[in-house]
Amino acid sequence: MKKQYLAALMVLALLTPATLQAMTEEQEEIKAFEAMFPPGAPTEKDFYEQDRLLVSATGSMKPVRLAPSVASVITKEDIEEMGATTLDELLETVPGLHVIPSNYNRLNSNFSIRGIHTRLNPQVLFLVNGNRASFYLYGSRFETFKMPVANISRVEIIRGPGSALHGADAFAGTINVITKDGQEIDGTAVGLRAGSFGTTDTWVQHGGNYSGWDLSLSLDYLRSDGDTDRIITTDLQTTLDGALNSPFGFPAASYAPGPLETDDSILDAHFGLAKGNWNLRLWGWFQNDGGQGAGVAQILDPVGNENIDYYSGDLTYTNDSLIKDWQFNLQVTYSYLNEESLIFLMPSGAFLPIGADGNIDFANIAGMTYFPDGVIGKPITKEDQKSCSFKAFHEGFNQHLLLFEAGYQHIKLYVEESKNFGPGVLDGSQAVSDGTLIEATRTPNIFIKDTTREVWHALIQDEWSFARYWEITAGVRYDHYSDFGDTINPRLALVWQTSPDLASKLLYGRAFRPPSFAENFIINNPNSKGNPDLDPETIDTYELAFDYQPSSRLRTIFNLFYYEIHDLIEYIPDVGQTTSTAQNSKDQNGHGFEIDVIWDISDTFRLRSNFAYQRSKDDDTDEIVPDTPEMQLYLNPHWKFANDWSLDGQYYWIADRHRADGDSRDDIKNNDIVNITLRKKNIFIKHLDAALAVRNLFEEDVREPSTSVIPNDYPMESRAIWAELRFHF
Repeated sequence: MKKQYLAALMVLALLTPATLQAMTEEQEEIKAFEAMFPPGAPTEKDFYEQDRLLVSATGSMKPVRLAPSVASVITKEDIEEMGATTLDELLETVPGLHVIPSNYNRLNSNFSIRGIHTRLNPQVLFLVNGNRASFYLYGSRFETFKMPVANISRVEIIRGPGSALHGADAFAGTINVITKDGQEIDGTAVGLRAGSFGTTDTWVQHGGNYSGWDLSLSLDYLRSDGDTDRIITTDLQTTLDGALNSPFGFPAASYAPGPLETDDSILDAHFGLAKGNWNLRLWGWFQNDGGQGAGVAQILDPVGNENIDYYSGDLTYTNDSLIKDWQFNLQVTYSYLNEESLIFLMPSGAFLPIGADGNIDFANIAGMTYFPDGVIGKPITKEDQKSCSFKAFHEGFNQHLLLFEAGYQHIKLYVEESKNFGPGVLDGSQAVSDGTLIEATRTPNIFIKDTTREVWHALIQDEWSFARYWEITAGVRYDHYSDFGDTINPRLALVWQTSPDLASKLLYGRAFRPPSFAENFIINNPNSKGNPDLDPETIDTYELAFDYQPSSRLRTIFNLFYYEIHDLIEYIPDVGQTTSTAQNSKDQNGHGFEIDVIWDISDTFRLRSNFAYQRSKDDDTDEIVPDTPEMQLYLNPHWKFANDWSLDGQYYWIADRHRADGDSRDDIKNNDIVNITLRKKNIFIKHLDAALAVRNLFEEDVREPSTSVIPNDYPMESRAIWAELRFHF
């Protein structure tokens, strides 16, 4: 904590204008800099017109090349060109970011940034229009989350810490999805995409200005039967069948060999209404009968499902005329999540050792029980989140933009549960347990009790142009948590427009990630136990970045990074038990670099590419962090080869992934994936566009890492083809 306070005091010292007052620009310096623009060279205006703007780095709009962060912005034009259908596909194009299916729970997408992730991926802050979309039970996005892209205006990705601005979970990075407003939609748009695996995506949008009101509405329905060729040959139940069932004459219970359960049915709905100083946005996301992936217990579960209703709304009032040089922003937000799960931890016909507490227990066996209907759990999780924040921007001081913010958040978790195992249901003496579910709600036997968390925060930030072409961004944020106390997170960024074609950045930031409710409080679980004495995870990150644009057609971005993580939370096996308990288990450090190149080779041909390298290790054991790629390469040629025709290609190379210490399997195979998208605009009539795409063109056997109970890793989708029509009127 002393280091945090010292860093905060250093930042606050930089916030005083007098500190570097003597460093004002001289006329000779101006002339020298302007001399760097030779006749015919690109001007500052050329660079700014090509650059993209983002708000996630400072809270104010700023060009990416001069932003005090390492950032990427993906626009709706990029999305259309590459033929991306989900947010996951967009994020995979970002240097240093790899989307990994969780090897713990339902194949949920882990957004691994620079080698930083644990099994449920709470280290990435996910925002929609600047508002959190978090599931506090596990600290990450809600189960089976997948977001279609038709209503996305742009996605801002910050690689590196962001807690000084955004607070908790902006640890490895921040992803901010910004949806379209009425002006962007500008009329009515409809679209239909259909393809392999019974996949369809249908959307309708409407937007415009009505008597000064900006109105936007979007409905997107995405469904898929899943790729049934993603076969798991053996799972955990296969092992149990051989070890336990066969000697007693019971038939094998495992569904393996069998496919991963990747079917889904998602409705994504957005509504926006804005006029003058007021802006209202509503979002609903609904999953119906979603598949359980590899199963909650890494046992195939073709019967279970996920049903999720998520509602979110925010109302914002902005005023920049109330007081001279001040802009005020007041926002209230509300979100509600209802997740109903039907989980078959073990399939019909399982024969298992049971402990005295009624849970599956291989270490302290009280008896053996046969489950003709399977081991069944039906948890219902509800989360209610309310928050308000007040921001004030002040630009009355010369060359300063000051941000002051204060806010409050209230999170309430409600849980219901019924099951045919555990305390109050079994004690090890039952020879047979049927499928009758016993209610555990509001009893000591539930897997987690209702929980509340309150968070207060305050921050101050200064964007200070202390000399011509130099800017310091300094900020510090204080958060108070009702359940574990205080945390202070500073940031410091020096941005120097070194020359007309080069921007240089030196960055430092500290971030934190609080324990999730499950990590703190889960009980009566056959696999996991919570720990109320956990400390937050913390990270200190140092970055050096260069954005070099020697011409209006070529831009290169290079950055180096180093980070140190303390108190990383993982589930550690309990001695003499079959459970694991959440612990501040290790410290981790990592380093690497990322290169991003955008080259307009001609007026009709553009090449985007990036390469990322990272190496992350456990501080104590020197073990390389498992499952995450050390190297990633992405190539994206885009060719406009005829009037309104375009061909887009994508190549992904994911390489050098290591197993966890003690896992004797071969290293995870490298992936080589090729996608192509052919698009024709104004086909037959104006504003009618068509596209045809092939994913995994060469039928690569793509694998992502699993735990050892599924030995051959998770097979990813085989070759897929889709066709699309979209019309705007």
